[in-house]
Amino acid sequence: MQKLILTPVIVVLLALTACADTMLAPETAAPTPADTPVSTTEPTASPTALPTGAATPANTDREALIVLYNATGGQDWTVNRDWLTDAPIGEWYGVEADTQERVFQLALGGNGLKGEIPPELGNLVNLQLLGLNGNQLTGEIPPELGKLDDLELLWLDGNQLSGNIPPELGSLVNLIWVDLRGNQLSGEIPPELGNLSNLRELYFRDNQLSGEIPPELSNLANLQVMSLSHNRLTGEIPPELGDLVNLTRMFLRGNPLSGCVPSSLQGKADSELPDC
Repeated sequence: MQKLILTPVIVVLLALTACADTMLAPETAAPTPADTPVSTTEPTASPTALPTGAATPANTDREALIVLYNATGGQDWTVNRDWLTDAPIGEWYGVEADTQERVFQLALGGNGLKGEIPPELGNLVNLQLLGLNGNQLTGEIPPELGKLDDLELLWLDGNQLSGNIPPELGSLVNLIWVDLRGNQLSGEIPPELGNLSNLRELYFRDNQLSGEIPPELSNLANLQVMSLSHNRLTGEIPPELGDLVNLTRMFLRGNPLSGCVPSSLQGKADSELPDC
């Protein structure tokens, strides 16, 4: 299977996003990573007809992309070059696919997508990067995204997503970066996210998340940055989070937390609480 290639655009986005949150200081509004549009060319053909007969994995991927296009106003995207044409789907704007036309990267950040994320994206089982950040997406995060076993980067920040964070995301054991900040997500942080053993960066700030910080997050042995600021989280900081030996920054400001900062997190946690 084709391994995820971090293009220069993606490398720059990673660097910019990391810089925005790894300074131990009160956080400001997050910059929204976005792919720079280079064209506004409209599709030159009508929607591609899928072959009849038994579905193939390549057809499944193409069909999922067509559903995304129709569900999010693809005709009005900033750039929709080659979408819904007979061109290989790897030539569609924002799509990277292998020689078998299995999609492993979908990067449509800042591209004017409006509407809900279709559950059919869960059929892109080879996907390693899903970047839909900086759009105007609404509705809930589909739990079907929990089927993307190869996913490493999930960027849904800077939208208008609502509802709970699906606990199914805890099945994405290859995930190294999840960014859901700047939405309208509510409910509690699923303890199932403690299963993400390869996770390094977690950004949930600027939402409406409530409840206590789950101590299960202490199982994220590779976590380096945790950003939970400006939500509605309550209770005390779990002392178990001090077991995160790779953690360098934890942002907690703007939550009605109680208690104090455990000694094992002092110098790492940015909050209004006093040290214990």
